[in-house]
Amino acid sequence: MKRPTPRKKPTPRRKPKKKSSWLRNLLITIGVLSVIAIIGYHYRNGLAYYLGFKTDKVIKEEAEKKRLSDVRNFQILSKHNGKIVGIDVSEYQGNILWDSVKNIEGTFPIQFVILRSTAGKNRVDAKFHQNWKAVKKQKVIRGAYHYYRPNENSLEQAELFIKTVKLKKGDLPPILDIEKLPKNQSIDSLKVGLRRWLKRVEQHYGEKPIIYSGESYYNDFLEDEFADYTFWIANYNFFVENIKDEWLMWQFTEKGSVSGIKGNVDVNIFNGNLQELRFQTIGN
Repeated sequence: MKRPTPRKKPTPRRKPKKKSSWLRNLLITIGVLSVIAIIGYHYRNGLAYYLGFKTDKVIKEEAEKKRLSDVRNFQILSKHNGKIVGIDVSEYQGNILWDSVKNIEGTFPIQFVILRSTAGKNRVDAKFHQNWKAVKKQKVIRGAYHYYRPNENSLEQAELFIKTVKLKKGDLPPILDIEKLPKNQSIDSLKVGLRRWLKRVEQHYGEKPIIYSGESYYNDFLEDEFADYTFWIANYNFFVENIKDEWLMWQFTEKGSVSGIKGNVDVNIFNGNLQELRFQTIGN
């Protein structure tokens, strides 16, 4: 009888070698630090504000931009000697010391102030009522504008403005601010909505509103079909230095300096003298 052939013992499987844990941890750390560095660089200016410091380079760059802006502002205002100068503000300027608000760049007297009153169908500027009363005491011509939201009902927006703004004799006519394009409607539908707002507001106050917009927006969408209205145009182009004849007002900078107001202020030139500005007001 043959002896059974002895079975070979199975060769044990080798366990795969684990990657070195220190290498894996190093790669993870490098990846995390890279992401933090990218985010930090992208939001570097915001982080600088948040942490309460800025690099010397950022400070110098901003100072240089402000210096150039001040030079341009002074030059433009000097070139328009004889025309009337004013500002427009909103809640973004915070608490304004109105008794100190006298001049722009410390030289050019402020003759009119325009305040944001409302936005869309349900937003009242947080500082409007406070500012509206304060400006009246300063004995300068005042006005109020509505920031139009293209994707909200135009008549509801008009009713909010009417409910909020009590215009009186000597105030500027109501002002409609249109800057944005619609998302869910055509340009033709937008124009229908604008017309509805303008007509409803004119019906209530008995005054034809003024329209505010950027020059490109005005040229592309408003100039032809709204030619029966007067326009307040924004154009901050560094090389544009003169108001156009067809503009009622020109907002030429958003970086004006006014005592009593922290930060930058929008500055505007009215295309005429003080008597002509008064002629534009309600009751004249």
